[in-house]
Amino acid sequence: MARTSLNKEQQQCLLALAKSSIQHGLATGKPLAVNLADFPAELTEHRATFVTLQKHQQLRGCIGMLAAVRPLVVDIAENAFSAAFQDSRFPPLAANELDELDIHLSILTPSEPILFSSEQDLLSQIQPNIDGLILQEGNLRGTFLPSVWEQLPEPKQFLRHLKQKAGLPPDYWSETIKVYRYHTEIID
Repeated sequence: MARTSLNKEQQQCLLALAKSSIQHGLATGKPLAVNLADFPAELTEHRATFVTLQKHQQLRGCIGMLAAVRPLVVDIAENAFSAAFQDSRFPPLAANELDELDIHLSILTPSEPILFSSEQDLLSQIQPNIDGLILQEGNLRGTFLPSVWEQLPEPKQFLRHLKQKAGLPPDYWSETIKVYRYHTEIID
């Protein structure tokens, strides 16, 4: 089912919610508790999101979920808090960094499997700058949001790095690899 884009007011509401959850986290060490009754129905549908924090155009935290398991506003509040304080690649956010943060929200469509017969067939089906990909091999899994195409513009390069993120060698291939695609609505 195709989803319509959120309007500007709804987008601004989600950005303000993400920032409020980070501010609440700085004050209390916990994400902001969200009352679903305070939000319109469009913002309480179950949606999967990622929250990406940047400081001076450098990654400062990115946390999200690939499955829609909670209401959109709850997912944004929880992921904003986690991106600020629980991304293991970075120290927890300090209060003096808040004003330097750029907050980017990615709302994901449900993922769909890509059917392919070979790595070359897969590469021919990938849509640069459009597709986010999930690669799975057994218990190993990795994902790249569509925004990663900015750093890895070639499909072969994108796929090699995604394999590494999943814990596989960049030239790995097997008949059991599964790949799923999703798209995102970006709010920043």
